[in-house]
Order: sequence, then structure tokens, then C-alpha cells
Amino acid sequence: MPITYEDFEKVEIRVGKIVKTESFLKARKPAYKLWIDFGDLGVKKSSAQITKLYQPEDLINKSILAVTNFPPRQIADFMSEVLVLGVVLDDGEVVLIQPDREVDLGKRVL
Repeated sequence: MPITYEDFEKVEIRVGKIVKTESFLKARKPAYKLWIDFGDLGVKKSSAQITKLYQPEDLINKSILAVTNFPPRQIADFMSEVLVLGVVLDDGEVVLIQPDREVDLGKRVL
């Protein structure tokens, strides 16, 4: 179903940098807890099922893209505030989407 450009503008996709990671042991599927710095928007939390392709220590300081204006979602004992974006591969694994150069944190994707 086609959407309008005005529909797309409602989705705030912003650049963030992962500053902290933890294994999310209470998640139903293997996942990490992520803390992501979005500059002026502050540090937001997210849960991501990316444990097969990424190690927690490799995610620190990685730039990512995330939807920042979805309502927060409770996942087990963790409140996920943003949706980290990735490409789903044929085997179901997710590859994170990131800018190809350094940009200011919190910048919006259009």
C-alpha cells in the first residue's frame, strides 16, 4: 500500500551512537539491551535481537539509525524507547543500518 510523503515525515528516524550494551537475559529470544546517545535528545534505550552477528563490545561507539518517535514498549523488565533499524537477512538475522560517515548525533533521516 503506497503512503504519502507526509506519512513518511511522521516517522522520525535519527542517528545515534551506542554507548552501552548488556545481554538481555530475560528476553524471550536472544537480545541485547542498548543505550544509544542521540545528542540533544539524550540517551535512549532499545532492545535488539542481534546477538548472532554482533558481540556487545563491538557495538560500543557504533553509529546506528533508529525510529525515535514510537511509544515506549515494555519488554520483560526493560523499557525500549526507540526502534533500532536493520536489514533482515534470509536466515532471519539482522544487519544494523548505519551512516557511511560521521554525522552529528540526533540528525534526522529524510
